[in-house]
Amino acid sequence: MNEVVLDASAILAIVFREPGAEKLTVEILKDAVISTVNLAEVQSTLIKKGFVPSEAWEDALSLVTAAEPYTIEHARIAGDLITETERYGLSLGDRSCLALAIALNAPVYTTDRMWKKLKLGIPIHVIR
Repeated sequence: MNEVVLDASAILAIVFREPGAEKLTVEILKDAVISTVNLAEVQSTLIKKGFVPSEAWEDALSLVTAAEPYTIEHARIAGDLITETERYGLSLGDRSCLALAIALNAPVYTTDRMWKKLKLGIPIHVIR
């Protein structure tokens, strides 16, 4: 399997054992990457939920094989996506995740059902 991109919501589903997390199998996770933008999202959410920062960081990183730096190419793609995603209310974090998936030509996993409506040339898997 090639790389797969995880949205912050997918990582949080695993950490909090939410519905759909079981769809992110060991086979998928062994090739999982996350944007550093989304990694910061996960870290922030875990700290807000009471995690110690160092433990939150370890929990977030333990679920992926790599955290991909947010590049100028990702910024351009995320900016370009505004016209296709604005009507669905996608945030900059959402578009940053999608930008990484587009740049890698990789499937993306999320819990955000609105993403099902997107036609971006990459497989989008909504886990719940």
